[in-house]
Amino acid sequence: MSGDNATGEAAERPRADCTVDGENRLVVRLALPAAYRPQLLLRLRPPKGEPERITRVVDLEPAGQDHWHAVLDPEPAFAEGRWDLYVLRAPGEPRSRLLPGARDLRALMADSAPDRTPLPLAVRIPYTTLDGYLAVRAWLRTAHAEAGRIGVGGHAVTVRARLFGAEAGHGATAVLRRRGRNSTEQEVALTADGRHDISFTADYRELLTAPGSGPAVWDVFVRPASDTPRIRVARLLDDVADRKEVFVYRATELDGMTVRPYYTVDNELSVEVAAG
Repeated sequence: MSGDNATGEAAERPRADCTVDGENRLVVRLALPAAYRPQLLLRLRPPKGEPERITRVVDLEPAGQDHWHAVLDPEPAFAEGRWDLYVLRAPGEPRSRLLPGARDLRALMADSAPDRTPLPLAVRIPYTTLDGYLAVRAWLRTAHAEAGRIGVGGHAVTVRARLFGAEAGHGATAVLRRRGRNSTEQEVALTADGRHDISFTADYRELLTAPGSGPAVWDVFVRPASDTPRIRVARLLDDVADRKEVFVYRATELDGMTVRPYYTVDNELSVEVAAG
């Protein structure tokens, strides 16, 4: 695989517009003068220190003079992770990282109905990386609990969520699981409003008095029925690729500790217990 094209100023790099349409197609458009059979290259970002293993190359099609586009259908689905976007001006040439242009993500804001949403749930959100390049955040879930309204009051947090790829049944509970080698779980009663809409309230005092309690992070799951696996609670079905620093919830001081719900770098819901 050719290396990144690091020559020239960033301003000379191509800039691409992205649209997600109502059929969950991702359309990439860019101006590319003097190109010959250009290609769009997408690279699944590997863990730090590891080589890249997964790439996808798509031919760019003419879309007017010096303009090109590619339409990425929902299938095959993107593997979960962060995908960096590059362009090759001709097959075999060095790749050049794309800069972000306009992004039309209005289709991602449509209300998703569990009964009409294809499974596995495949989400792709174009976004701008911290260093200013174009990337796509992808999730691929066989079952999902989409977080809705998060309410913080007193010494508890109330979570509303919607199930995709699962239905609420007998023995449904929410589960808070403490991270770490000596992990433990706290089950929380869950209320179902029909087959898919659920809510629960987690009392912070239960986390503070759990065996081995102290500073910790508790990841939030739901178990839709007593005989089903846990499903991670996350917020994926909108246009926000990184919500950790955007959706910030009030912290509660309790027994010398500070407790707050937050979204992780993967947009998954957790509760942090920290020293006050």
